[in-house]
Amino acid sequence: MNSPATALKGLVVIALLALAAGCASDFQEKENLAVAAGFKAITPTKPDQVTLLSTLPADRVTQVAYNGKTYYILPDVKNNQAFIGGPKQYQSYQQLRLAKQISNENLEAAEMNQAAAMNWGAWGGWGGLGGPGWY
Repeated sequence: MNSPATALKGLVVIALLALAAGCASDFQEKENLAVAAGFKAITPTKPDQVTLLSTLPADRVTQVAYNGKTYYILPDVKNNQAFIGGPKQYQSYQQLRLAKQISNENLEAAEMNQAAAMNWGAWGGWGGLGGPGWY
């Protein structure tokens, strides 16, 4: 006999699996947001650029002063390139990240509300799928 608690545990497991899959594409998401904000992909060609790229934290936007200007760099060490933007692009990047976070939180809240609103016991939960009335 399946109880509402068992069904809820199944939903939690599915949500955790989706979260784990989402973490795997975390850099891809950051890259997409950076490009949408106006960051440009470059391949370092000068020795000082190569050195600088190798010292930056991976998968993270870092503020860097280079030749008297402020840049924001998201290194892609795996592909030997970087996504680079200025202060305006970085501000856009931050706004896009915030909007995405709010969107994700709203989606999670809606899913939790929907799961809580389901009255599993009224129709016997998942245990009645093969029984009379389903075909």
